[in-house]
Amino acid sequence: MVKKVGRVGSAVRSVWSALRGFRCKHHAREWLLLFFWLYLIWCEVIVRINSAQFFWTVGLIPMVLFSAVAALLCFTLCSVFPPRANRVIEQILCYTLLVFYASQLIYNYKFHFFYSAFSMGNGGQVLEFWRVILHAMWVKGVWLLLMLLPAVLLSIYGRVFAVPRIAQWYRRACFALGAVVLHIVILLTLPLFGKAPMSPYDLYHDTNDLSKGALQLGLLPAFRLDVSRLIFGFDGGELVVPEPLPETSSEAPTVLPTEVSEELSLETEPTFKPAELPIYDASRCNVLPIDFNALAAEEKNETVLRLHEYFQTQMPSKKNKKTGIFEGCNLIFITAESFSPLAIDPELTPTLYRLQTEGMNFTNFYTPYWGVSTSDGEYVNLTGTIPKSGVWSFNDSSGNAMPLTMAQQLKHRGYSAYAFHDHSYTYYHRDKSHPNLGYVFKAVGNGLEITEQWPESDVEMIDVSTQDFVGSEPFHTYYMTVSGHLPYTFDENDNAIAAKNRALVEELPYSESVRAYLACQIELDRALELLLARLDEAGVLENTVIVLTADHYPYGLTLEEQSELAGHELDPHFEIYRNALIIYKQGRAPETVDALCSSLDILPTLSNLFGLDFDSRLYMGRDVFSDKAPLLIFSDRSWMTENGSYYTLSEELTLFGETEITEEEIAYYNNIVADKFLVSQWVLEEDYWRILFGDNLPPDEHAADPENPEGTISPESSNYYE
Repeated sequence: MVKKVGRVGSAVRSVWSALRGFRCKHHAREWLLLFFWLYLIWCEVIVRINSAQFFWTVGLIPMVLFSAVAALLCFTLCSVFPPRANRVIEQILCYTLLVFYASQLIYNYKFHFFYSAFSMGNGGQVLEFWRVILHAMWVKGVWLLLMLLPAVLLSIYGRVFAVPRIAQWYRRACFALGAVVLHIVILLTLPLFGKAPMSPYDLYHDTNDLSKGALQLGLLPAFRLDVSRLIFGFDGGELVVPEPLPETSSEAPTVLPTEVSEELSLETEPTFKPAELPIYDASRCNVLPIDFNALAAEEKNETVLRLHEYFQTQMPSKKNKKTGIFEGCNLIFITAESFSPLAIDPELTPTLYRLQTEGMNFTNFYTPYWGVSTSDGEYVNLTGTIPKSGVWSFNDSSGNAMPLTMAQQLKHRGYSAYAFHDHSYTYYHRDKSHPNLGYVFKAVGNGLEITEQWPESDVEMIDVSTQDFVGSEPFHTYYMTVSGHLPYTFDENDNAIAAKNRALVEELPYSESVRAYLACQIELDRALELLLARLDEAGVLENTVIVLTADHYPYGLTLEEQSELAGHELDPHFEIYRNALIIYKQGRAPETVDALCSSLDILPTLSNLFGLDFDSRLYMGRDVFSDKAPLLIFSDRSWMTENGSYYTLSEELTLFGETEITEEEIAYYNNIVADKFLVSQWVLEEDYWRILFGDNLPPDEHAADPENPEGTISPESSNYYE
């Protein structure tokens, strides 16, 4: 009996050992594949919870499927070598994924965007904010620990997932081939989710937007696309000239009197028809004598040819009662770090209040937030074009001709041009981009001597810089401030400016972060006070125009904190981007401008106010004082008109009145917005302004066609000037 029991026990142990061996030998592979798949989904979900306004979107399905593709590839890499080496590889892959997702989580928390492949390769400067990074890690500590937990479990129980080497190469290839097949299947299913702007299909094929791609495809596949597009380039879809809507005039791109092609993709033959191009009267319209006919006849580059065709189809703005009212005046343009009209107060910031109430106050002005934070905000303000996603557009423009900026246009009329920034002169490679705009550029480390601290003082910048330009009239000066920068805390090591002005906000009924933000804006106010005093002392104040706007909204404050300052809950889709544009000239009567406008409109508006000879067709915005209807464009390709707003991610239409916006109109404006993004990208990539103008603008005089001195245009458009 005992022997029988012993034999049974031995048999059970043998079966158990066999099962364990079978599991380890045959099922460890499945366990590891499942681990990678679930871990990728786990990290994606954590990032999504912390970054997305919408969690439940159609993008969840592509995210899960693309995670399976990545898991198959990771598993394949872990089955090439002997078990011990494979364990090392699986650990390396797991912790690499951890670092990637954790760093993106922290970056998005502070900057509300994910860092691109280009920024990762040029992001050493972000280490200047190591205190901010540590604070963000503390705030997001629980989520980071949740990301870390599976990686730790894999390290502890790694033997459960130990994968023996798959000896036959064709078996290893089967897993890689499976990843390829699954990837193709996913691509074939993307059209099922629609092809609207910012849909999974659009973001995979036509639109390069890492943050929205993370929402609709998953962060890892979106980043993979970003890397691929950075290395191999990206056409950005097709340029579409939409049919004009009934009873529309100049609110958007208009086709020629004789119809041109509807789609101007790089795969179609050029359809440029010189005989059909209209001629505009430069004495009435803001146009330059650009001979698109001759340019098109000689052009071999199809992308450039389509740019010629696009700009020729645009309707220029007419000159108006505001044209040239500041002609001959000095110009000081200020991009204020994280500025918001919420910081303007008659007692707290009296100089800002003075400029707002005594100057042109644009009450319906928006500052969209672009992917490269301050640099992209500057780029829009100073170039009038949309930044290219995935790169630092200002840095990429540093080798291009930039004749349309205020610096170059005013230098063409004999102005001096200076630019100042109270932080490192190499930050965002401004030492390359800003001199290329036409400025003599000074910043910390490059001629601007101020106290070394974080952030630096705007007051000190004004104090040491005014002597450079007040004696060189007419002058144009550009300031990029920094005192308003995050983090908003009273710790002197983290924010010396907030600590400096703490006593001035101590009794305000706001949270600490909001009070610290206001303390930073007080420094800007005091800097403006000093600037006005210096201009007055030099006797040039009455002949100087001061323009003030922001680079972006104060994203260093949470939405709740911004709402606290506003006194009501802010809409995160559009209202959060509502900002200020102030144009001040002493002695001029105050004026409230309630026209809908954005930072893309600043450059054409200033060009008109200063009476410059410019071509309004070449900007992505409009002269605010023209009769062209407004179309505001946001980084996620949402848009706003006088009649309503359209939020692309949820396809939500909000009407401002009783005027309806039809589905046809939505498609029409979606096409216009897509065109402007693509045209801005091509202008940057092709150095297009150099093609039009060479290194300089044409002679500064009103243009007229010698064979058409009256400047008449085609009969179909003959009432344009009426």
